[in-house]
Amino acid sequence: MGRRDFLLDALALGGLAAGFGLAASNPAWASIQPPADEVVRIGYLPITDATVLLVAHEMGFFKEQGLKSEPPTLIRGWSPLVEGFAAGKFNLVHFLKPIPIWMRYNNGFPVKIMSWAHLNGSGLVVGKDVGAEKFADLGGKQIAVPYWYSMHNIVLQMGLRHAGLTPVIKGQGEQLAANEVNLQIMPPPDMPPALAARKIDGYIVAEPFNAAGEMLAGAKMLRFTGDIWRNHPCCVVCMNEQQVNANPEWTQKVMNAIVKAQIYAQQNKKEVAEMMSRDGKRYLPMKADIVEKAMTDYDDESYGKPDAIQHPEWGSGRIDFQPWPFPSATKLIVNELKRTLVGGDTSFLQDLDADFVAEDLVDYRFVKAAMEAHSGWEDAPGFNAADPFAREEVVKL
Repeated sequence: MGRRDFLLDALALGGLAAGFGLAASNPAWASIQPPADEVVRIGYLPITDATVLLVAHEMGFFKEQGLKSEPPTLIRGWSPLVEGFAAGKFNLVHFLKPIPIWMRYNNGFPVKIMSWAHLNGSGLVVGKDVGAEKFADLGGKQIAVPYWYSMHNIVLQMGLRHAGLTPVIKGQGEQLAANEVNLQIMPPPDMPPALAARKIDGYIVAEPFNAAGEMLAGAKMLRFTGDIWRNHPCCVVCMNEQQVNANPEWTQKVMNAIVKAQIYAQQNKKEVAEMMSRDGKRYLPMKADIVEKAMTDYDDESYGKPDAIQHPEWGSGRIDFQPWPFPSATKLIVNELKRTLVGGDTSFLQDLDADFVAEDLVDYRFVKAAMEAHSGWEDAPGFNAADPFAREEVVKL
């Protein structure tokens, strides 16, 4: 394991507060003060999870709200993005939804989930020579995940357990039993090359790295995560609670722009894919055809072998955009994390109450006000006009 990978893994094990020389408590973080101005500073990974942040900046939606936004800063891995946000370098980021749970309750950082960033948008791919057609075929294989505290790790392990397999965390050279699947953390941009070089057998991650694996590394889509957990959240839009409370007017303007970006992205996926790509504004390193595939290619016939889409009746897209952070999903994540293998000390999870986290971690005020001021978000899949702010979670393995 290289030094950079070791550092990524070490932070994922739970050392955020220690890395800053602080106690794991909310007051301790108050000593780190971000810039006092109202400039929007975005940090993002080069994945489609960042779409609404990039659209809000590029389309001038922040500017429409009277806000200045700096050009978004591309970060290659989750750990450096977490560190940059914690240090006050960024005041608006997208995180895999379990990351704020780990930050707030294991490290005492005052992070708040302000909205969802998107729905679905991830998948599990395997190498063309691996011979896997379903989860049960992954025994004895090496699978990469982007972060221990990720939706990808949760959904992957749901599927492995259902297939009678056991996820483990072992060194690359260690022997695996026939029913074991070895997990390792890997930054998303490194996954397709690692698969092509046969250093791993598969990976589960956000787009466009699944589409890139398919088009550039001969990968096969084993299963879309949105076909397992219907319209699940993956990344969420996050802010520092201290800044939210200190400047609610600024926060509302930011969320107005984010909700407008959600609506625009849902209605203009092909255009947005071109804009974000290397052929457009170069926010992502992939060419337009790869990003477009990542955002629009969700055809039941094309993905029939392996059977990656088993629930076409759900009406989901490969990725969709809807801002409301349904409490039911937060509760499911908290409860599933308690059953999910991750590196490091997980004792903080055992005492977490899902109902408490759904109210304490998420700030519903600003996104709801923004949604009430805009229309169009109702067009996202799964919208229930009779009860738009509540839903029942559906998981089918």
